[in-house]
Amino acid sequence: MLISAFIEDLKKYKHGQVFNPWSAYDDTCDISPDAPHIRSCQLEEYIMRRINHAKYLFIAEAAGYQGCRFTGIALTCERMLLNKHKQITSTMVLGHTGLRTSHPNCPFMTSLPQHRDGMNEPTDTYVWGSIIDNELSPEEVLLWNIFPFHPHKNSPFTNRTPTEEELMDGLGYTRQLLQLCPTNITIGTVGKKAFTTLNQAGFDVSLMRHPANGGAGKFRQQFTEWIGQNRHD
Repeated sequence: MLISAFIEDLKKYKHGQVFNPWSAYDDTCDISPDAPHIRSCQLEEYIMRRINHAKYLFIAEAAGYQGCRFTGIALTCERMLLNKHKQITSTMVLGHTGLRTSHPNCPFMTSLPQHRDGMNEPTDTYVWGSIIDNELSPEEVLLWNIFPFHPHKNSPFTNRTPTEEELMDGLGYTRQLLQLCPTNITIGTVGKKAFTTLNQAGFDVSLMRHPANGGAGKFRQQFTEWIGQNRHD
């Protein structure tokens, strides 16, 4: 399967209370009707930079409204792509400055930095920070979500846990992604949903604590241990 074909498959997915970043347009939250195309291009560039030599595949639960919802890239927020982040730059992610797809005047935004600089996701910061702190090349690590789309409640600026049906749908897309990856790639998961879904499907995966809700320190510790045990020369 080609990367472009994989992304075309992603675009086809539709489900209730799920936003598809690569095909859906929200005129209240998105900067223009080009937003899904921008996110598709950014995902394709991101994967292309890594797919032939990625050593680690790191899988979280689902796209969130502060991150992948607007970038199209798992565990990656807009401020990273726009060089507004304190630690992570667009060069690490894409090799160049990315594009914003959140509308600067979106009524759901709650702070001046969101309006001015785009969205920022704490979990994304912890994951990318651990990659850099452990002296990994950003192109050695491929980030993904077991349910790659954004499950939300009534408001678009909410996140919800994917249902079992959605997790099974997401597993199918993860299998497709793995067909593109090197066969010796090592898989780590953040949070129990990704771990359980992959483990029950027969994949050899490791579990790390989700950094949210006070878990940041434990996550960083477990990530460092995981890399130490699985580091590729």
